[in-house]
Amino acid sequence: MSAERAATAFAEVYGTPPTGVWAAPGRVNLIGEYTDFNDGFVMPLALPHTTHAAASPRTDGVLRLHSADGDGKVVELRTDDLAPARTTGGDGGGWAAYPAGVLWALREAGHPLPGADLHYESTVPTGAGLSSSAALEVATALALDDLYGLGIEAPRLARIAQHAENDFVGVPCGIMDQMAAACCAEGHALYLDTRDLTQRHVPFDLAAHGLTLLVVDTRVKHELGDGAYARRRAGCEAGARALGVRALRDVPYEQLPNALDQLDDDTIRRYVRHVVTEDHRVEQVIALLDAGYARAVGPVLSAGHASLRDDLGVSCAELDLVVEAACDAGALGARMTGGGFGGSAVVLAAESDAEAVTKAVRDAFATAGYRAPRVFPAVPSGGARRVA
Repeated sequence: MSAERAATAFAEVYGTPPTGVWAAPGRVNLIGEYTDFNDGFVMPLALPHTTHAAASPRTDGVLRLHSADGDGKVVELRTDDLAPARTTGGDGGGWAAYPAGVLWALREAGHPLPGADLHYESTVPTGAGLSSSAALEVATALALDDLYGLGIEAPRLARIAQHAENDFVGVPCGIMDQMAAACCAEGHALYLDTRDLTQRHVPFDLAAHGLTLLVVDTRVKHELGDGAYARRRAGCEAGARALGVRALRDVPYEQLPNALDQLDDDTIRRYVRHVVTEDHRVEQVIALLDAGYARAVGPVLSAGHASLRDDLGVSCAELDLVVEAACDAGALGARMTGGGFGGSAVVLAAESDAEAVTKAVRDAFATAGYRAPRVFPAVPSGGARRVA
């Protein structure tokens, strides 16, 4: 994917060259799942897969949106008419709500933008749990920020993008995906406190340890807007209220047994147990990486998958098969990543075992009659940026 390609396509659609081209990456989350809306800790890394946004400003109150992955039609909207839950046009197939929501959120934040023309091209797989929606939102936010000289810093742009997804599109996601797209650094994982957005870029050079992190896209599509994600968020918030804390990140790991004893609802107990132990796993991974014990991260990943599967109930047969087949073939650890119900898993393996692990996973899928998974190494990449 090149900036030149996006710029050329923009000119073909709108008749003039764009003012610029911006890019934002997809991400995988190494550890820290379903913790971000609990004010907890996460550790994503950006992928080289990106969404490019070629854009130019407008002065007439019109927002025009076009995607290379769409049906070829331009979605045209009036900026003054943008409102949550209002259609962004059947021609957009639903995708246009994300960038339209970003412009709406910027206007809500006091930036009365008069419109724009945007064209998108993306290599981030959709429905794979790799945050294609956040890449789209953040690329849009950065493009609009630059076009109009708003000077908004990356963490604030991430918050605006989250506001768009939460309150315009209607998906109650946390802040991790947008922060990863906006703020990740090449060669590093992002250790993020989602309460105050304190961040630390952690060197993530697995090759120096003879290791690799594989992403396995099961090609099973999932939709977080179907209510399953929202129900778990509501359950976690109910658990925090029952325990008298602002958020579940405020329940100390050492006091988890006592906290669980205070809860009567078994489902909420399981959700609380996952979040508190998952925050602890993030801290374990950070400590291991800081100490140079990257191989020891593997079992922590596998423990995280068991918690996501058994306590949170967000895995699926394909994701469980990835973890089982990979570990049986010699991987150091594996877990689902993202919202679950399909999507992707990450597998930590020795470089020397990567080929055998990949073959084992593919063979297991073939035996089960599943569609062949897509497997590729996770290369820690940079966050959103202007590319032309």
